Amino acid sequence: MPDDIMQLFKLIGLGLAFLLPMANPLTAMVMYLSLGVSLSAEEKKQQLRQATLCVTLALLVTYYAGLWITSALGISMVDIRIAGGLIVAYIGFRMLFPPAVSDMVSQANDQHTASHNNIAFVPLTLPSTVGPGTMALVLSASSQMHGMRGQYAQWVLMVAPVILAVLIGLIFFICLRSSLSIVRVIGHGGVDAISRIMGFLLVCMAVQLVLEGGQQYAATLLTHSAAS
Repeated sequence: MPDDIMQLFKLIGLGLAFLLPMANPLTAMVMYLSLGVSLSAEEKKQQLRQATLCVTLALLVTYYAGLWITSALGISMVDIRIAGGLIVAYIGFRMLFPPAVSDMVSQANDQHTASHNNIAFVPLTLPSTVGPGTMALVLSASSQMHGMRGQYAQWVLMVAPVILAVLIGLIFFICLRSSLSIVRVIGHGGVDAISRIMGFLLVCMAVQLVLEGGQQYAATLLTHSAAS
């Protein structure tokens, strides 16, 4: 049992290390501060609660139903890893070399107006936190978890994704709830520096995803060539 608990902590730690740079609550925090100016205190709290629930549910739905949906559409994990890696690389480079803050706020304001003053799902959840890159990482993790059944206890594989999604939602909630205090402490320069570091980590993850997909694709070609 202690070994199983250590395995659980290991999976959760790895999940946080991979997902947090991709989810990047700092981006959502900037949008929340910008778009929440016109909202009352009660409306801000309501939008924050809704956004936290949306983030948690979006991660769980992607993990449990994503592979079934992609399988129904005939999309293989090789395709997901390569396409996801390219998307993650694009997002990572944008974080390393970000657009002007005014452009981000302007784009978020357009989405905010289109969503009739509801910022919980768009843009705070999609595409800010659970965007295409995050979904690609979750789908890739979901496929790898199926191959870990002999290495980890069954209950660990069942519980870890739920705990991880709740933790991401909790971190998201804390960041947005404390957004004013965070900006006051680390300043806008600190937010920018952290965002660039996360961008670099995302580019590294993207390279790994593309290489894994390329290796699997090459192995598939070799298998078909040998069979024929």
